[in-house]
Amino acid sequence: MGFEFALLIPLAPFALGALWIWTRHQSKMAEKYGHLPKGVDADTDRMREELKYLKERVAVLEQITTDGHGTRQLENEIEKLRDR
Repeated sequence: MGFEFALLIPLAPFALGALWIWTRHQSKMAEKYGHLPKGVDADTDRMREELKYLKERVAVLEQITTDGHGTRQLENEIEKLRDR
């Protein structure tokens, strides 16, 4: 039994090296395919909602600035848009 064990000792560095390479590969694949830490998805959803809100605001501002109506009518439209 001692002789067989002695043959395995020189193979230990190769086994540890292979384990190190495999774990490094697994962590790269996890990053690449979206297995990110918790909380990242919540931040992404929050940012998407905020972006959607800002796009809507810009659209309203563009509508206000491109309309060539009189001042009183423009004020009424602004109030309608605020009530939305």
